[in-house]
Amino acid sequence: MCRNIHTLHNFEPAASDAEVHAAALQYVRKIAGTTKPSKANQEVFDRAVHEIAHATQHLLAGLVSTAPPKNREEEAEKARDRAIRSGRYAQV
Repeated sequence: MCRNIHTLHNFEPAASDAEVHAAALQYVRKIAGTTKPSKANQEVFDRAVHEIAHATQHLLAGLVSTAPPKNREEEAEKARDRAIRSGRYAQV
């Protein structure tokens, strides 16, 4: 699937509306095969993003986990470390 869509479940603090919208947008872009829809497709594209974000919010609200919530900063640091080891990350 799309590498830019990140896990949103079981984080503290919980995923924000902006994070859910960004994931929905990435998903719709991937499915549609475009990052910028034509004017003729803009309305259906935007509606799809809205509906997927809405469904995602319901999904996240309904999921349960017995694991403790993950820390966002720790997970981001792990991701940076993996990217550095794989050569996909240029340190500044």
